[in-house]
Amino acid sequence: MYRKKVKLKMNRVFVFLVCCALFSCKAHEKIVYLQDASDQMAVEMVVNHGIKIQPKDILSIVISSKDPVLAIAYNLPLHSYQAGSSLAASSYSQRLLGYLVDSDGYIDFPALGKLKVSGLSREQLSEQIKQKLIDDEIIKDAVVTTEFMNFKISVLGEVRNPGMFSLQDDKITLYEAIARAGDMTIYGQRENVLVMRRDSSDVVKFHRVDLRSVLLPDSPVFYLQQNDVVYVSPNEIVAERSRINENRTLGVGITFASFLTNLVLLIITLAN
Repeated sequence: MYRKKVKLKMNRVFVFLVCCALFSCKAHEKIVYLQDASDQMAVEMVVNHGIKIQPKDILSIVISSKDPVLAIAYNLPLHSYQAGSSLAASSYSQRLLGYLVDSDGYIDFPALGKLKVSGLSREQLSEQIKQKLIDDEIIKDAVVTTEFMNFKISVLGEVRNPGMFSLQDDKITLYEAIARAGDMTIYGQRENVLVMRRDSSDVVKFHRVDLRSVLLPDSPVFYLQQNDVVYVSPNEIVAERSRINENRTLGVGITFASFLTNLVLLIITLAN
C-alpha cells in the first residue's frame, strides 16, 4: 500500500515536471528573437536605397568651399533661441535654420530658385545642388552636405520606454528602434509587431512583422523611414488583466451608484 502511494506521488511529480518543461519551451518560443537562425546561416537583406525626401521634411543644406566668402551667401544663418523658463536659468543656444519642403515637394534655394526635392535621397540632392553651382560657375569647388533635421520615429505599446525618438542618423532598423525604446516587455507579442508608414501622398500602409523570424531583414519595413510608428501588441495575459480591471471598475461604479440611490431614498423617507 505504501509503495503504491509513493509510486502515485512520483507519477504526479513526473507529470508536473513534464508540464513545466512544455510550458517553458512554449514561453521560450514566444519571446526569443531570430529563433530560427542557425550558425553560418545567410539571409539576403532588402536593398536599402536610403530615406527619400518627403513634403514637410526639414532639410539642413550646407555649402562649403575653399573660399568661405563664396559659400556663406548660400548658407542659412544660425538662429539663436532661448532655453530655460526663468531668467536666471535661461541660456541662449544656436541652431542652423533648415529648408522646409512644401506640399508640392519643392524648396526655395538661394540663386538656384525652386528645386524639386521630393523623392530624392539626401545624397542625390547634394549632388544635384553641387552640379548646378558648378555648371553655373557660382562655386567651382562646392561641397554640399544635406541632412534631415526632423527625422523621428515613434515606438508604442509593450516596450519599456515608449515614446517619440529624434534621430541624427537616417538609417535605423526595426531592431534598433525597439532597442531605443528599452526593448519589449515580457508581455509584448514579438510575432505581432505593427509598423504604420505614411507615404508622400499621405496614404498610410500597415505592415505586420514577426521579430522571431530570421527572414525579417527581407521585409520592406526592416529599415524604418521618417515618421514611422512601431506598435507592439500586448499578449493575452495583459488583455485579460485589462478586461478584469475594467469589470472591477464597473462593479465599483455600480456599487457606489446603488449606495447613493439608497442614501437619497433614506433622506426622502426621513424628511416625510
